[in-house]
Amino acid sequence: MRTSRVILMTLLLSLLLAGCGGTRYEAPSADADVNVAVSILPQRYFVRKIGGDHVSVLVMAGPGELPLTYEPPKGEFKALKNRDAYFLIGIPPENAWAPNITEANPDIKIVDTTLGIERPHNDPHIWLSPRLVKIQARTIADAFIEMDPQHEADYRANLDAFLADLDALDADLQKTLQPVAGKTFIVSHPAWGYFARDYGLKMEAMGDSPNCKSINELAQLAQKENIAIIFYQRGFDEEQPQLLASLIEGARVMPLSPLNPNWENNLRSVSLLLAESMR
Repeated sequence: MRTSRVILMTLLLSLLLAGCGGTRYEAPSADADVNVAVSILPQRYFVRKIGGDHVSVLVMAGPGELPLTYEPPKGEFKALKNRDAYFLIGIPPENAWAPNITEANPDIKIVDTTLGIERPHNDPHIWLSPRLVKIQARTIADAFIEMDPQHEADYRANLDAFLADLDALDADLQKTLQPVAGKTFIVSHPAWGYFARDYGLKMEAMGDSPNCKSINELAQLAQKENIAIIFYQRGFDEEQPQLLASLIEGARVMPLSPLNPNWENNLRSVSLLLAESMR
């Protein structure tokens, strides 16, 4: 039984990592009705779902970059010169980028996709909750309709289809995770708070600078609750999760990516991996 679980989790992990590359740049196109920019790769998924063939998308923090700490070279903002809109998602660096964005393109439309979303403790990871993505999707659609009213019918149809997909995804994740509702998983970086809240899980995060006391406390929690997987995010400190796992008998580490551009498949794989790890 244990061997089959290990094989299953290995397969799920391969699915999680399969789409982590992604594409950062789509050149402004005369064939596109709207040329836009976003901050992170999952936003490109949302924008393309609603904009379809009418849009081209530039991702500011592309593959391999950590959006929460990314500092684009100043010359990179020149790529915004011919963009019609920039979609914000609430990550902290956007505040620092704002002057460079407007300097590169004073006429660019700034769209705040966090509008209507409560963010406890200013947690920026609103793209990891399908329920919160529904709110973002409506904001994105409204912006496209305002910028390109002649294709309003297309944007509304795409929005309706995407909202239906999000409802189906939400239901599937609920079904997958219901058997482990109330259980705890441990992550190195606290990206999964909204996801955990939506599906009745408990997330314990190591934080950016865990000390010996907090690591020992997490080890005790893991032993108490039979937690054998410590999840980490690549690019952040990977030594501390390894240290924590070494204090837990039979434990090991696995990556979870909150930035996989294949957004829906990523969340499905994450839900299966979490469900299997907490059984």
